[in-house]
Amino acid sequence: MADCIRVPLLLLLMCILSFVHSIRGENNVIAKLAGNPENLPNPAGVLGPAAGNPGAIEKNQGAGASLSRRRSAGLKLAEEAVCREDLTRLCPKHSWNNNLAVLECLQDRKEETEIAAECNHLLWNYKLNLTTDPKFESVAVEVCKTTISEIKECAAEELGKGYLVSCLVDHRGNITDYQCNQYITKMTSIVFSDFRLICGFTDKCRDDINALHCGSISTGEKDIHSQGEVIACLEKGLVREAEEQPGAHAIKDDCKKAIMRVAELSSDDFHLDRYLYFACREDRERFCEHTLAGEGRVYKCLFNHKFEEAMSERCREALTTRQKLIAQDYKVSYSLAKACKSDLRKYRCSVDTNMPRAREARLSYLLLCLESAVHRGRVVSGECQGEMMDYRRMLMEDFSLSPEIVLHCRSEIEGHCSGLHRKGRTLHCLMRVGRGDEGAIEPNCQKALQTLIQEADPGADYRIDRALNEACESVIQTACKHIRNGDPMILSCLMEHLYTEKMVEDCEQRLLELQYFIARDWKLDPILYKKCQGDASRLCHTHGWNETSEMMPPGAIFSCLYRHAYRSVEQGRRLPSGADEAEKLGLTLSRDCKVEVQRILHQRALDVKLDPELQRRCMTDLGKWCSEKTEAGQELECLQDHLEDLVSDCRDVVGNLTELESEDIQIEALLMRACEPVIQAYCHEVADNQIDTGDLMECLVQNKHQKEMNEKCAVGVTHFQLIQIKDFRFSYKFKTACKEDVLKLCPNIKKKVDVVICLSTTVRNDTLQDAKDQRVSLKCRKQLRVEEVEMSEDIRLEPELYDSCKQDINRLCQNVAFGNAQVIECLKENKRQLTQRCHQRIFKLQEVEMVDPELDYQLMRVCKHMIRRFCTESEGKNVLQCLKQNKNSELMDPKCKQMITKRQITQNTDFRLNPVLRKACKADIPKFCQSILNKATADSELEGQVISCLKLKYADQRLSPDCEDQIRVILQESALDYRLDPQLQIHCTQEISRLCPEEAAAQEQTGQVEECLKVNLLKIKQEGCKKEVLNMLKESKADIFVDPVLHTACALDIKHHCAAIPPGKGRQMSCLMEALQDKRVRLQPECKKRLQDRIDMWSYAAKVAPAEGFSDLAMQVMTSPSKNYILTVIGGGVAVLFLMGLLCGRFTKRVTQELKDR
Repeated sequence: MADCIRVPLLLLLMCILSFVHSIRGENNVIAKLAGNPENLPNPAGVLGPAAGNPGAIEKNQGAGASLSRRRSAGLKLAEEAVCREDLTRLCPKHSWNNNLAVLECLQDRKEETEIAAECNHLLWNYKLNLTTDPKFESVAVEVCKTTISEIKECAAEELGKGYLVSCLVDHRGNITDYQCNQYITKMTSIVFSDFRLICGFTDKCRDDINALHCGSISTGEKDIHSQGEVIACLEKGLVREAEEQPGAHAIKDDCKKAIMRVAELSSDDFHLDRYLYFACREDRERFCEHTLAGEGRVYKCLFNHKFEEAMSERCREALTTRQKLIAQDYKVSYSLAKACKSDLRKYRCSVDTNMPRAREARLSYLLLCLESAVHRGRVVSGECQGEMMDYRRMLMEDFSLSPEIVLHCRSEIEGHCSGLHRKGRTLHCLMRVGRGDEGAIEPNCQKALQTLIQEADPGADYRIDRALNEACESVIQTACKHIRNGDPMILSCLMEHLYTEKMVEDCEQRLLELQYFIARDWKLDPILYKKCQGDASRLCHTHGWNETSEMMPPGAIFSCLYRHAYRSVEQGRRLPSGADEAEKLGLTLSRDCKVEVQRILHQRALDVKLDPELQRRCMTDLGKWCSEKTEAGQELECLQDHLEDLVSDCRDVVGNLTELESEDIQIEALLMRACEPVIQAYCHEVADNQIDTGDLMECLVQNKHQKEMNEKCAVGVTHFQLIQIKDFRFSYKFKTACKEDVLKLCPNIKKKVDVVICLSTTVRNDTLQDAKDQRVSLKCRKQLRVEEVEMSEDIRLEPELYDSCKQDINRLCQNVAFGNAQVIECLKENKRQLTQRCHQRIFKLQEVEMVDPELDYQLMRVCKHMIRRFCTESEGKNVLQCLKQNKNSELMDPKCKQMITKRQITQNTDFRLNPVLRKACKADIPKFCQSILNKATADSELEGQVISCLKLKYADQRLSPDCEDQIRVILQESALDYRLDPQLQIHCTQEISRLCPEEAAAQEQTGQVEECLKVNLLKIKQEGCKKEVLNMLKESKADIFVDPVLHTACALDIKHHCAAIPPGKGRQMSCLMEALQDKRVRLQPECKKRLQDRIDMWSYAAKVAPAEGFSDLAMQVMTSPSKNYILTVIGGGVAVLFLMGLLCGRFTKRVTQELKDR
């Protein structure tokens, strides 16, 4: 008999010593057979092969002998003395006349304690003879005639050897005839109540039973009615062998098949698994009282309650053994095999020629095959999917159901995860070890974990992971309540709320542990797989859901997808000009797939361990540089900060990720959360754009100092700016706009700062030389301006400047915050105290800012509104000049006015910081001030010496018109505010503090400090200061506008008496002096007084500082009150000399003629 000999595969857990519920009175044939034992001519029969043990009936004592003696007369179990007491006590009276009903009643009693041993012997012998009796077989032929003809295997069995009944039992799932089905169901409880009654079982497993010491195979050595423990023992031995436990016995293949077939045949009704039935009888009443027996329902109910506290340990152990058998052969689960039978056949899950036949029956293979069909969009019945989900949850709950985990993760479990067996906690503990949170993990264990996660596929439904489900229930109810329960988007929603206030710590840990493994196989994210499977097949040459390729392992697929999402095939980065062509050629991702790739990237940015490639390549550097960075997102920031120090592999992957972030900063989920207020207020339109092009980060930088900006966001934005300076490719917009210009003009330059300087210098040189065609493209120039402005906001964005001034910052600006150019402003204000290296850098920076005021971040920020009011029509380079012209307007903002004054002070320290003056006096400076230039260095201020030199030449009226106009403006401005005169401030600081403290404290910028110094000229002790005050007096002679106090006092008189005289060259001053001497003219008292004071000052100045040259002397004469007298005397003297010359000349000439005549 074919089926009898092969007794197939998996495990019908424990002893199959039961029966299917009695169907009383439904089958007349069975009732007749059971109630009239005389119909069986040989009830005791000769033990045939079906007994499995020819010596099974040796010496029948008591009941056994009695049964033998009455074999011809038949047997009625209720009348046997050895069982009468048990029968009366345990079975209802109406069942006594039916032998099968008596069997059903007695064999379901508790083993060994409730039924007498002699009665057990009697029952076993009766069942053995019953199953091998030809009459019994003939009844089967009569009842199951139609069925036998339909089942070819049973029709071929030889009658009279007991094989037919075993065959029908073996195929009872295919029996459709009602009477035959009832008959075979009854016989099942008899045939499988003892392993020795199962056809061929004893022959196949005799050696293994003895080797494993699983009990006796003869009737006298052990209670013959309780052999369920023997099969349970064999099943445990099979499990130990599968887990390769130390000392495990290798069970023969034939016995393995017999054990699995027994388990399979008992899968529909837990009564048939005698060991489990007795172990869980009380638990069944406790947990599954209302669950009907049959079709595996009781098994499933008990599985669901396996980890309940009230579950007995013996039952839990029996259930675990059965689950392990199901893991080895899915057919051991009646409900799963039945529900998925058609789907398995439909998707050819049992005919894979590439796999060994034994593996096709494994639960894992079934799950992978059917999950693959579901993920490919194929239709799998809802009933089958429900069963699959139950067993996927089972695998996640109990790690011991996966032999590979038990085998390869033994040391990790013992070392880190002991005592956490229930509810998936051990598995999550192993995941935590796999993440590297608790030491290293063996590669084989890591691989086993990854395989288990793929089999269970919790990414498709978070409820499969019980530990995660319980930990995250509160978060799901609050943060993800809008998503349908069981939807794959629940996991994505949880990831979006990672590190937020709604997330709880336990959920956070469980989620990261699971996501670590999902991140290593793109197929485990069902949404990503659904949207991208076509793209992955086309671009990354992937295979089916449950197939792998050495050329393209699962972890490499996502890398391939995101390369195509953000970069071109040819150059490894996106080509805006070639995007359309790439799309036509099918080299880019579909829009839906790209959206999912972006989602995954956003999630991975939350934790460096969620990026497999990054963790693999940077493991050493993470330990070396970032071991103390434990907060969310800190590890990646740390790697970016140490970019130059990383090994090449790690540097490449961190660089690629940073470059990716520059295009889509939303990948930085933590930063996006911190910046939510600013984004909503200023950048929502950019943020809503799915196809990011670096606009969002640019918007955040521009609004970095808005009131909505919090500290976390500001720090994150600044950090990203600092990272960008390390490589120009990290600035997506800059890279895109200037890529060709960089390759052409700045090859081999990588650092962004150096690239910006290179391009800026090129633009500046082309501008200064009035080049016809700019070498830097227009789009690059526009983006270059954005980058320059951004860099000016924080000194750290200019590494050379920052490195040069670090000591000075710590010494002079330690309490000044970075950002808003505050540190740079602090260094400017303390310029005289800076170290030489820093001073040089600050001077170069100021020189650039004065040429291009838009790069002066503080000026543009403080005066933003004033620029809009006064300078909307001015070019960027003329903004400061415009502000200076409107500085004294009543509408000028005081803070802006103060900032303008600061810049004027800076400009007056060196003509090179005043581009307008430098251009206007291009010829005058080397002509009159060359000696000063010879002493100067290229990167340090001249402290106003050149401008002072030009002022003196202005007084001498020797400057060119353009230069004279600029010096006049400087004189007028510095006359109102002494701080605008660097030389005066250098030499007169102490004198001002001593003689003019009140005027200096007022800071009214009305020239009162200068007036005080002039009035107190005689009291000035320092020669340097005295000389500067005398120079002021000399300059004021040249133009009354240079003397604001005098000009204010004499404004009406100038209007009345000197209106026709143009200003400049001392003309209006001379006019007022003449008016003062003219007694007919009545000047204003204040004007008259101020003029008289000036005459006295000039007289003193003439004594203290005599004329240094003819021009100086001429100026003193022309401005002297006795000018007419002096000129008359000088004129008379010249006339006398002229007459004398005439006379002397005639005499000389005559003498010479006389000499010639001789």
